[in-house]
Amino acid sequence: MAPDTSANKFENLRLDNQLCFALYAATHAITRAYRSLLTDLGITYPQYLVLIVLWEHDKVPVGEIAKRLQLDAAALTPLVKRLESLGLITRIRDSRDERVVRICLSEQGRDLEARAAGVQTEVGCKTGLDAKQFYELRTQLHGLVCALGQTEEAQSVAA
Repeated sequence: MAPDTSANKFENLRLDNQLCFALYAATHAITRAYRSLLTDLGITYPQYLVLIVLWEHDKVPVGEIAKRLQLDAAALTPLVKRLESLGLITRIRDSRDERVVRICLSEQGRDLEARAAGVQTEVGCKTGLDAKQFYELRTQLHGLVCALGQTEEAQSVAA
């Protein structure tokens, strides 16, 4: 029998040893957990994230929503249009600067907040993490995003 030449010589190149794959798989799993709950509300996961920003602070400029969600403003446009067609938000021009478009919750969008309030809790329960583990994992992930963002900033400044 010939030796298996496809085996990785480098342990760090095994799929199960990849942080990126663990995060990728976890992201897909958590998004699937949200999907069924959000379908009952008539919205998608990305739409839910936009609404969360608006439930925190209404009448937010598109650029600020994009920044909070770490999205390109162009990627946000279809989400905003869809939320508007669902009657959950409205777009208005800023009275001081016509170039700025603010996104505002409609009455229906504000009403949806109460129905959506339990979604995150329910998904949290599905993870099997207790409150402390949940908080620690979330804190670590925010720290990872921050650290990688600083690394990218430093590399772009050096370039």
